[in-house]
Amino acid sequence: MIQLLRTKTGRLRIIAILEGISLLILVFIAVPLKYAFHDPSLVKMMGPVHGSLFLLFLFNTLSVGIEQGWKFKEITWKVLLACMIPFGTFYIDYKILRKL
Repeated sequence: MIQLLRTKTGRLRIIAILEGISLLILVFIAVPLKYAFHDPSLVKMMGPVHGSLFLLFLFNTLSVGIEQGWKFKEITWKVLLACMIPFGTFYIDYKILRKL
C-alpha cells in the first residue's frame, strides 16, 4: 500500500478504490436509510465525500494521463468514463491502472 503512494498512478488507484467504496456506501447503505427510515444524515455526510472523491479522481486522471503521455483515445477516455459508470472505478483499476 505504501508503494502505491509513491507514484501518481498509485495514488490514482487509491482514489479510484475510495471513490468506488463511497458510491457503494451511498447506494447500498445511505440511500436505503434515507428512504426506508427517513434518516438522511448519512446521505448528507457521504454525498459531499463522494463528490469530492469523484472530482479528485477526474483531476488526477487528467494529471496522470498528461504525465504518462496516455493517448486520449486509448486510455484516458476509458478511465474518465469509468468514474461515471457505477462501480466502473473497480473495473478500470483491475483492467488498466494496476498494469501501469
